[in-house]
Amino acid sequence: MAVAQGSVAGTPAARDVFSEGLLELLRPAVQQLDLHVHAVRESQVDLREHIDNLAAELCRINEDQKVTMDLDPYVKKLLNARRRVVLVNNILQNAQERLRRLNHSVAKETARRKALLESTAGSSPST
Repeated sequence: MAVAQGSVAGTPAARDVFSEGLLELLRPAVQQLDLHVHAVRESQVDLREHIDNLAAELCRINEDQKVTMDLDPYVKKLLNARRRVVLVNNILQNAQERLRRLNHSVAKETARRKALLESTAGSSPST
């Protein structure tokens, strides 16, 4: 029984059907993940801009005040947070690009296999 299953599962057509089914199963999750990554990247750009504005405002307040208040440590913390946001954004951007390339490769391979299957089915004589 295992031999019969192995021979059917080992055929190229069965593998292609399995690959296509797996791709269709994963496609919505990959697309949703891509949308979420894009939204996070946009929000991180906004956060980075807000951090820059806040740091500039703190520097301006520090310069304008007659009473000396040391805001430099807070500005440094903000700039450190900004650096981390930029780092995470770069990591997300790289991951999103890899995901896009992987999705493109899978779609290309699926199209190639589908065309191969159709050409094989079209050229084989019917019984």
